[in-house]
Amino acid sequence: MTVSEPTATEPVRSTDKPASPAELTVVVVTWNTRDLTLRCLETLFENTPNLNMRVIVADNGSEDGSAGVIAERFPQVDLIRNEGDFGFARANNEAIKRVDSEWVLLLNPDTEVHPNAINNLLAFSKQHPEAGVTGGRTVFPDGSLNPASAWNKMTPWSLFCYLAGLTIVFKHSDFFNPEGIGGWRRDSVRHVDVVQGSFFMLSTALWRKLGGFDRRYFMYGEEADMCLRAAALGYRPMITPDAQIMHLGGASAPKGVRMLQNWRARATLVRGHWPKPLVPVGLAELWLTCATRALANAGRGKLTGRSLENDDWIMMWKKRREWMQGY
Repeated sequence: MTVSEPTATEPVRSTDKPASPAELTVVVVTWNTRDLTLRCLETLFENTPNLNMRVIVADNGSEDGSAGVIAERFPQVDLIRNEGDFGFARANNEAIKRVDSEWVLLLNPDTEVHPNAINNLLAFSKQHPEAGVTGGRTVFPDGSLNPASAWNKMTPWSLFCYLAGLTIVFKHSDFFNPEGIGGWRRDSVRHVDVVQGSFFMLSTALWRKLGGFDRRYFMYGEEADMCLRAAALGYRPMITPDAQIMHLGGASAPKGVRMLQNWRARATLVRGHWPKPLVPVGLAELWLTCATRALANAGRGKLTGRSLENDDWIMMWKKRREWMQGY
């Protein structure tokens, strides 16, 4: 699905800009999520009072008319029309080259901003410079917790727990679900290893010090890589419950595509951030997890007569060489 070396056009700029430089730039990367993006922008402007902010939307060659409608409905937005699908990492990197504010926030298009969420997150970020990267609490449309706002890093133990099914059986346990941080409801201030890229704030200076996202990551994993690189410099990413948004998650691609990209990212993170002697262990755990899930689904399919043509784990097993090599 990657378009080789697409190019970006100059942004469509509003003629109605604040006289003073923006304190914060919000960057939204879109790909065929027109209606969701419009709602995201509506809530962004409605629920972010008294903040001098600039908004950049980078559209990755959407075929649903996103760019034209955004330009018409939100002339105050700086719109970048990428001539192809850059993916998440590169699109953000290109957009942030244009940023001149002190702070930058990455916001997914399948989100809705709750009142004062961004104001509160910016205040929290200023109060906790030791964090480096900050994020908030995410919920689903019905108000229930979406725990994907923050994670802890992969370890041999966390991958073993997932392989053995312990993460699923004891999902509320910090010990058996260490990546998901157990039963923590994201309702307290806490240090985490990874802030999800859907609601991801840091200073522009730190972004540039880290060199932006690693462009190897087309989709998924780039924020984990950046948080781990920030941690290597002594920062400790943090989450605050006072900044809350709604986040659907995975709105721009089918589940199978998301799984394939996610597991490519996981293999890349193992190779890039684990001690060399442990890399084969991590890759073996990923391989075994995929193998056992695919085998179990194949067995259930034979017993029940269910078609396996569209089974995601069977697909992942067939494409294991692709995702095992990483990005």
